[in-house]
Amino acid sequence: MRTLESKVVVLGSQGVGKTSMIKRYAGDDLNRPSPTVGASFFTCRINLQDVRVKLQVWDTAGQERFRSMAPMYYRHANAAVLVFDITQYKTFTAIKTWVNELKRNIEEPMVLVLVGNKCDLAEERSVDPEEGRTYATIIGASYHETSALHDEGIGKVFLTIACELLSRLTDGKTESPHLRVQDSPSSGFGSSDSEYPLTPSSEESLANASIAHGIHEKPPACC
Repeated sequence: MRTLESKVVVLGSQGVGKTSMIKRYAGDDLNRPSPTVGASFFTCRINLQDVRVKLQVWDTAGQERFRSMAPMYYRHANAAVLVFDITQYKTFTAIKTWVNELKRNIEEPMVLVLVGNKCDLAEERSVDPEEGRTYATIIGASYHETSALHDEGIGKVFLTIACELLSRLTDGKTESPHLRVQDSPSSGFGSSDSEYPLTPSSEESLANASIAHGIHEKPPACC
């Protein structure tokens, strides 16, 4: 079985539910919320046909004081999840800033996913779904709405990323040196399925950057 390794960054304003989305997808406890300090990441493996897609998902801090740190975490990323809170319009307009940041720091084509989180609060909605879909089309992203609270739509977000990365590689749409494909043992995880993260280099590491790591595997799926 081949393994496709990629780096995914999750971006958005503080409080939109980035960490809750990731924790929900990884099956972690949501009852102990706390702001992300610096960044954290987890490894997710999704089996698609004869390919294991290994997503190293980086959760970046949304606080303004950590914005200067963000570029070192999304450097060499192959995909980005842009998250806003459907009840807070300002978090939607802030997505444009993150998109500009990506354009300035990453030259290679990326898989982009725009996510309106907290769809369980539909009565408090301030961002119309059509406006979200329109902006997603403009930036070349797919559009999703999720609820971390009720675990709605989150799996589809990561499955979409995995399928699109695999599709681009198969169709020859990308020749990114940072999108790695290698043969791996057909049973179990061997030495070729490395566990090291695509982290900033040691000289870039900051003392106040919190790096947490988890591993999660999804069963075979179909795009």
